[in-house]
Amino acid sequence: MISRRAAIAATLTGFAVAATPAFAQKKKKNSTLVGQFDTDNDGTVDLGEAKKAAAELFDRLDVDKDGTLDLKELHGRLSRKEFAAADPDNDKTLSKDEYLALVEQRFKAADVDHDGTLDNFEFHTPKGRALTRLLR
Repeated sequence: MISRRAAIAATLTGFAVAATPAFAQKKKKNSTLVGQFDTDNDGTVDLGEAKKAAAELFDRLDVDKDGTLDLKELHGRLSRKEFAAADPDNDKTLSKDEYLALVEQRFKAADVDHDGTLDNFEFHTPKGRALTRLLR
């Protein structure tokens, strides 16, 4: 006769084994930079997907919930020089619109083949890495 403890252990093992393929598949998809931002699963990231990821990050970084990011809230994602260039009104903060304008600028710079999308290769260029710092 099987003990209750052994039956529970066998059941939990069965659940863990059944869940592993789904978890591994999800992890594999998100293991590339494209996979992290590619919401329509077409293998590339378009400007809309990049802006969606950037807007979500902006909201997480805006710890004081004032609708702007200062240099401290950006946690090193931009140098002082980059920050100053992205701050056209010189108020020492970036609004969400200013942040997304910078994302668009960096997206276009990273899109070396000018097809309106970024693939994994383009994310691994210096300009792609500069964009990535604004998305995650």
